[in-house]
Amino acid sequence: MTGIKIDGKEIAQTVKDRVKKAVEELKKQGINPCLATILVGDNQASATYVKNKHKACEEVGIITKDYKLSSSITQFEINKIIVELNNDKSIHGILVQLPLPNQLDEFVTTSRISPLKDVDGLTPHNVGLLAMKKAVLVACTPLGVMEMFDYHNIELEGKNIVLINRSNLIGKPLYHLLLARNATVITCHSKTKNIKELCQLADIVITAVGDRSKFTLTPDMIKKDAIVIDVAISRYKEKLVGDIDYDQIIQKASYATPVPGGVGPMTVAMLLKNTITAASLSSQIER
Repeated sequence: MTGIKIDGKEIAQTVKDRVKKAVEELKKQGINPCLATILVGDNQASATYVKNKHKACEEVGIITKDYKLSSSITQFEINKIIVELNNDKSIHGILVQLPLPNQLDEFVTTSRISPLKDVDGLTPHNVGLLAMKKAVLVACTPLGVMEMFDYHNIELEGKNIVLINRSNLIGKPLYHLLLARNATVITCHSKTKNIKELCQLADIVITAVGDRSKFTLTPDMIKKDAIVIDVAISRYKEKLVGDIDYDQIIQKASYATPVPGGVGPMTVAMLLKNTITAASLSSQIER
């Protein structure tokens, strides 16, 4: 028997439906949720991502403000813009599209965002709260993965989970989210030895390498009925792919996510959810 497909598009739509209702409720209270996006330079992939985020916001009734900045902007100048957005009460969420040009420091830039408007969950304040199980705004992709587990009523307590990623955007926040659910989490990365053997012992494998020329999670690396979440996305041999060959993995796994159509749609959906959360937070503070 083949396993169950975790359909990110389907689950993301349920999140969007909930967000749309929340937007309507906030508007009744005189609050118009607004997301400001900052795009530096003319990176076409980044521009496409921002465009998709704006489109998703429009679908649920969230207002957007688009800040397109020159690729030559200085750190001082972008810091000033972020501070202005922090002080603008009509804006509830701020998102800086990464990566940034070399002259800009990603940590310095994202750290300027008010923790209450940090819809990407990247500020030191929100990262620290996450480690203490107190976070309200959490990185969108990890939050999307957790939503997938909840949608399928997948119990995490006591499960052995192998997480192949240690980045600030995915691996580290996901580690804390899983740990908070009482899972046993092993974090693997490029220097980890015996990854295959570790994966074979896992109840759940979450992979986010994103380079098929260097890594592929194959069926022989997982045990029967394991759950496989593929967070990676890259272009390989003219195709959009993740870290797994879904058609092969699903023959052995109990659940698995495809690429595209898996975790990707969840990232945008959780951005919408975070924006609504931020709007609700700001309204409580103003009152």
